[in-house]
Amino acid sequence: MADISWRRKPVVAGAFYPGIAAQLRHSVENFLTREREMLSPRLLLVPHAGYIYSGATAGRSFACSELPKRLFILGPNHTGMGAGISVWPEGSWMTPLGEVVIDADLAERLLSAGGPAESDREAHLREHSIEVQLPFIQVRYEGVKIVPVCVGVRRFQDLIDLGESLARACEGIERETAFVVSSDMNHYESAAVNREKDEKAISAFTALDPEGLYGAVLENEISMCGFAPAVAALHAAKLLGAENAGLIDYTHSGMMTGDDDEVVSYAGMRAW
Repeated sequence: MADISWRRKPVVAGAFYPGIAAQLRHSVENFLTREREMLSPRLLLVPHAGYIYSGATAGRSFACSELPKRLFILGPNHTGMGAGISVWPEGSWMTPLGEVVIDADLAERLLSAGGPAESDREAHLREHSIEVQLPFIQVRYEGVKIVPVCVGVRRFQDLIDLGESLARACEGIERETAFVVSSDMNHYESAAVNREKDEKAISAFTALDPEGLYGAVLENEISMCGFAPAVAALHAAKLLGAENAGLIDYTHSGMMTGDDDEVVSYAGMRAW
């Protein structure tokens, strides 16, 4: 059991996802439907809205992706708290399903890799984007350890530097590690406008083009909240040998609400 002083308690259990263990497990199991070819991606991008909205896309994405036991999980910083690029360095994170242990050795590899990441817990304390992925990981995989990385910067060079340090952190243990990026797609426009905008970001991702993804988001005003960690992780995945990428699933909140006038979109994507 990890040191209790470094144990992060869940902050959106009962809101973004069920707060009771049995209900949560049942919900996740129902979402884990495999509809695509099983692959072992270097990078998996999944959404982080409430499960009622994005759980289906997240579940389909995890279901067809075999991930190793050591995961960097990168998410955006919605709160503005903490350092620009914040690594939770040790201990564990809790969900209603139990404890997910931090891979302290892997975290130290990243912190020692010469990039912009810092050891910082403050950025993670109220941030939901990484937390909502953990129940899927707990149910889908066994014995996984994680390194949470909260990305609150947008400067392109900082993201490239982070990607390079992530790749250095994986040197020699490439087959043991992978990246999970937590991101929703465009927000609060019509389903048709969202799709038009999101296709530009999806095309850049599936072309393994970090710079193209960065430019597409900024030039087209795509409110993809996790584009910054996606740019960094895509760069790292390429450095580690990823040669292919593809879209797993694409949905939007209007599919649940029945209102297509103002939606949030969700994509599952992977690179291998």
